[in-house]
Amino acid sequence: MLIRMFSVLITLALLPLSITAQLYPNDPVLFTVGNTPIHQSEFVYIYTKTNGASADFSKKSLEEYLDLYIKFKLKVQKAKEMRLDTLPNLKAELDGYRRQLADSYLMDREVTDKLIQEAYERIQQDVDISHILIEIGDGDHVPMPEDTLAAYQRALEIKKRLEKGEDFAKVAMDVSDDPSAKRNGGRIGFINAILPSGFYDFETAAYTLPVGKLAGPIRTRAGYHLMKVHSKRAARGEMEVAHILVRVPEGEEAAAKAKIDSLYKLLQTRGNNFEDVARANSEDNATASRGGYIGIFGINRYEKTFEDAAFALQKDGDFSKPFRSSIGWHMIKRISKREIQPLNIEKSRLEARIKQDTRFEQSRVSMLERIRRENNFRENKALLEAFIKAQDESFFTFKWKMPEDIKPDSVLFRLGAEFKTTMGEFEEFLGRATGKRIRMREEGIAAAVNNLYQEFLDDSCLRFEESQLEKKYPEFRALMREYEEGILLFEATRMLVWDKASQDSLGLEEYYEKIKQKYQWDVRAVASAYKVSVEGRSRVDEIRAYAEQHMPEEVLAKFNTAEQIIVSVEERTAERNRSASTMNAEWREGEMTITQQNRDGSVSFTKVEKVLPPAIKTLKEARGYIIADYQDYLEQQWIQALRQEYQVNVNQKTLNGLIKA
Repeated sequence: MLIRMFSVLITLALLPLSITAQLYPNDPVLFTVGNTPIHQSEFVYIYTKTNGASADFSKKSLEEYLDLYIKFKLKVQKAKEMRLDTLPNLKAELDGYRRQLADSYLMDREVTDKLIQEAYERIQQDVDISHILIEIGDGDHVPMPEDTLAAYQRALEIKKRLEKGEDFAKVAMDVSDDPSAKRNGGRIGFINAILPSGFYDFETAAYTLPVGKLAGPIRTRAGYHLMKVHSKRAARGEMEVAHILVRVPEGEEAAAKAKIDSLYKLLQTRGNNFEDVARANSEDNATASRGGYIGIFGINRYEKTFEDAAFALQKDGDFSKPFRSSIGWHMIKRISKREIQPLNIEKSRLEARIKQDTRFEQSRVSMLERIRRENNFRENKALLEAFIKAQDESFFTFKWKMPEDIKPDSVLFRLGAEFKTTMGEFEEFLGRATGKRIRMREEGIAAAVNNLYQEFLDDSCLRFEESQLEKKYPEFRALMREYEEGILLFEATRMLVWDKASQDSLGLEEYYEKIKQKYQWDVRAVASAYKVSVEGRSRVDEIRAYAEQHMPEEVLAKFNTAEQIIVSVEERTAERNRSASTMNAEWREGEMTITQQNRDGSVSFTKVEKVLPPAIKTLKEARGYIIADYQDYLEQQWIQALRQEYQVNVNQKTLNGLIKA
C-alpha cells in the first residue's frame, strides 16, 4: 500500500492533477485515445503545471509533452479495458485516498484557507483601539448563567452612556475592569492580528469597525468589551534592534542626560562601534554583554516612545538620538526590519497559529451550521428524547446495548433529498465511543447522550458534504480522476512490465544475450588489503616482505597465533574506471602500495594479486542493471502495442493554436 502510494504520487508529480474544464463549447478536444476525448484545457493545465517557468508553449516543447501525455493515456485506457478499476482491493484503496483527501480538502477550503486569507489581510494593518472590560462574575467561582446575563446588561448600560456622548476615556477610568484603564483611559493603542486565542471576535470588531465608531458588547474569554477604533495604519511589521540604556536615579536627571549625550557623541566619532559602546556603558544588565542586542519585536511590546524611536529608523545600521522612556535614556540601533512577506511565505506561520486558535473551531462550527441550513436538515428530536429516557447506568459500561424498543432502522435525521442516518448507525458510533461513554459518567445520561449525539451529527454532516465534493467542486472531481488513473497505471505497469521483468527468467536471458556487449567490465585488479594492528606495527616491514612472496592465507598463518591476531586481510576487486584506489593507474601483479597509518594507530597496505582483462559481465553480475533496462524495453514494446491497439488522433489545428513561440 505504501509503495503503491509513493509510486502514484511520483506519477502525479510528473503528470500533475488536472483541473479539467467542464466540456465547455469553446474547449476543443486536443486528442482522442480510442473513443476517449482529452480536452485542450486539461492538457494546457498539465503542461503549464509540469513545466513551470519553462512552459514557453514552443512547438518543440508542446509536442514533446503531448507525446508523454498520450503514452500516459494509452496505459490508462489499457488498464480500464483490463477492468482493473473493478478490482475490490483497488476500489478500496481509492476509497481510502478519497476519505483522506476529502477530510483535508473540505476543511482547508471551507475553514483553513478562508481564515488564512482573512488573517493575511488583517496583518497588513495596525489598528489603534480603546476598550472597556466588564468581567463576568467575581473571579472567585465559575461564572453562572446569571453572572453572564448581569455582565451583558451592565455592558449595555455603559454603552448607552457612551452613545449619549460621555467621554470614552473618563467612562473607562470609572467603570472598566481592566486595571490599566485607571492610567490609560482604556487606550490599548495599536494592535495587530493574530490576537491571542479566545479573542477572535474582539479582533474581528477591531478590523471591521469604522474609525470613530463604537462596538459591543463583544464576548471574549476575559468578559464583555466595548470598543472604539481611533485610527488605522499600514502595519509596522517587526524590528530587530540593539540599545544603550542610561538609568535615571532619583534626583540625577541631569547627570544621566549628560552621560547619554556623551555616548551619542562617542558613537558619532568614526571608528566607535555601537556594540562595543553598549558593552562598556549600557546599564541594561540583560543586554549589555550582548552588545545591547534586544532581538526582534513587534508593536505593543514596549512603551510607545521606545517603539516609535525604533520604527522611525530608516536603514539597517542607523541609530537614534537619545530619547527618554519611563526607565531612563536610550539610544537604539536598527539591525534589520521584518516586513510582511507575500502570502505564500506567511501562509505556514499563519496556518500554525490559526489551528491553535479558537477561531478554527468557531469556523468549523459555522461550516457545519451552513451544511445543515443549506441542505434542509430534518431532525427527529422525539426519537432522540425517547432514546435518552430508555437509558440507565449501563450506558456508561462496556455492557451497554441498544434498548429493544428503539428500532435500528428508525431515521434520526436527514440531509438533502437522500442522505439519512438511522439509530442503528448511531448505535455503531456509540459502540466505537465506549471509552468516551465511560468517562462521561459524571455528566449524567442526558448530557452525555446529547454531547455524543452532537459529535455524531457533526461527523455525519461532514460525511454528507464530502459526498457532494465532486458535484460542487470540478477541481476535486478532476483530482479524484487523477488519483484513480494513477492507481490504475501503477497496477497495469506492475502486471505487464515490472513483474514480467523480474520474473520472466527466459525472457531476461534472451534480452541479455542480445545486448550483453553493453555490460562490460574494464580492467580489474583483485587485491589483498592488509591491516596490521598497533601491537604488530614494529613488524610491518617483515610482514610486507613476506606478503610480497606469499599468498594471504600463508601470511596469516605465519604472523598470527591463537593468542594474538596482529594482521588481517580482506580481498577487494577494483575496476579501473570506477576505482578510487590508492594503487597506481597501471596495475601489475605483485605491486604493493605504500604503508599508511590509520586513525586507530594501525597501519595498512594493499597488494595486487592479479589483473583481470576487460570482459563482458555475466547476467548474475549485472542483473540489477539488466532488469532495469529490460523494464524499459518491455515498456517500449508495450507502448508500441498500445498504439497498434488504440487509434490516437491529434487535432493538429487545436495543437497549432497553442503554439506561441
